[in-house]
Amino acid sequence: MTVAATALSPYDVRLACRNGTWKEASTAGVCEGYVQANLIILPERHAADFRALCARNPVPCPLLGETKPGDPTIPSHLANDCDIRTDAPRYNVYRNGKFVETKRDIKDEWKEDSVGFLVGCSFSFEAALVKGGYMPRQIEIKRNVPMYKTKVPLCAAGALTGNMVVSMRPYPPSAIETVRDLTRPFIRAHGEPVAWGSEGAAALGIDDPTGANPDFGEASEVREGEVPVYWACGVTPQSVVMASKIEGVVLGHAPGHMLVLDMRDEDVCK
Repeated sequence: MTVAATALSPYDVRLACRNGTWKEASTAGVCEGYVQANLIILPERHAADFRALCARNPVPCPLLGETKPGDPTIPSHLANDCDIRTDAPRYNVYRNGKFVETKRDIKDEWKEDSVGFLVGCSFSFEAALVKGGYMPRQIEIKRNVPMYKTKVPLCAAGALTGNMVVSMRPYPPSAIETVRDLTRPFIRAHGEPVAWGSEGAAALGIDDPTGANPDFGEASEVREGEVPVYWACGVTPQSVVMASKIEGVVLGHAPGHMLVLDMRDEDVCK
C-alpha cells in the first residue's frame, strides 16, 4: 500500500476506480476511519431472498443498504456520487453459479432488473486494531487478506443457501481477548472473531495453520507464537451464489477489492 493511497478520500478512491487509474493490490488500509463494503448484485427476483438471508445471518452478512432495481447509484447516506458498476477496484462475474472472470467495471453486465446490495466488511474495523497496537498482518506485508470457505452452514432463505466464509488475521494467544474487545463493537462489519487457534480452525473445517493456502485473497504469515484468528467475511454471499447455482448473471466485488463509502466506522458500531 502506497502512502499516496492511504491519504486519499473515499471519493478519490471511487473516482480512481471509475477512471481506471486505481493500481493498488487491495483496499486494506485505505481511507482509515471510513467504511468499506462488500458488493453483491442479483436479479430482482432474488432480492427478497437475499434480504432474508442477511436478516437470518447478520454476522457474515450485515446488510448496509441496497440500490433500486436498475439504478446503479447507492443511497446518499452511504456515499455521494457513487456508481457501483465502476467505483470498486475489481469485480467478479458469475454465470449460472460459476465464476467466469474478473473485470475492472461491470457496465456491460448491468441489467434493468439488477439490484445491488452492500454488506459490511472487516476492513472497517482494522483502523481500531492498528490504533490498539495490533497491526493486521496483511497490511504489514502489503497483501490481500486470506479468506476461507468453512463447513458452517448458513440459515437458508428461499433459493439461497451455503456456508460461511471467514477472513484470517494471526495474533498471539495473549492478544485474543483484546482483539475481541476492539472488534466486538463493529456489529455491522462482522464484529468479533468467530473462532481462533487449532480447535477453532477444526470447528470451521479449515486445515491451513500457516495461512499459506486460502480459498480467496493471498497467503499470509502465521509466525512462531501466533495462532490464526477468524472473522466472518462478506465474501459469504458470493460463496452462496456458487453453492445455490443461481441462474443468469450475478456480480460481486473481487475479494479484498472493496467499495469505499463515505460512512464513518462509528456508523457500523453498536
